Amino acid sequence: MKEYIDSGILEVFVMGAATDEEVRELMYMKAKYPEVDEALKQLETDMERIAGNMAIAPPPGIWDKIENEIDDLIRRDTYTAQPVKFRTDHGHNGYERTVPPDQFISIESESNHMRLHKSWRWVFAAVFVLGKIFLGFAIYFYLENRQTQQQLQELKTEIRELKKK
Repeated sequence: MKEYIDSGILEVFVMGAATDEEVRELMYMKAKYPEVDEALKQLETDMERIAGNMAIAPPPGIWDKIENEIDDLIRRDTYTAQPVKFRTDHGHNGYERTVPPDQFISIESESNHMRLHKSWRWVFAAVFVLGKIFLGFAIYFYLENRQTQQQLQELKTEIRELKKK
């Protein structure tokens, strides 16, 4: 039993990383052998103690802030809000939403185009122009490199011919 307990299966189980087969085996061993059950309880207690010692206390006043936010939610009339109803007589795709006024904000737009702040338009235009400039330079240097490689190959051929003579 000591060998089984020291095998690490209890730690794997407590951490939640045990396979179904390992869990079944551990449950069987726990039911059959009280020392496995006791070792498992001790390990769980130790893990709780370690977690408690490593816990970080929340900032002061956070519990009051949470309590105030919950109280604000309770004070609102969210629980009395009417559900959204659908009718099949009008509207988009045969349905029309009937929503109580001032409860929801309509997000439908007449245009499918995205609107940007004017300064972003200039940024996008500049990025586009710079992209084209860099593309031009890349093509230019690629062609230059290719031409240089051809000249280098020709020079190597000439040197070989001169060495043969």
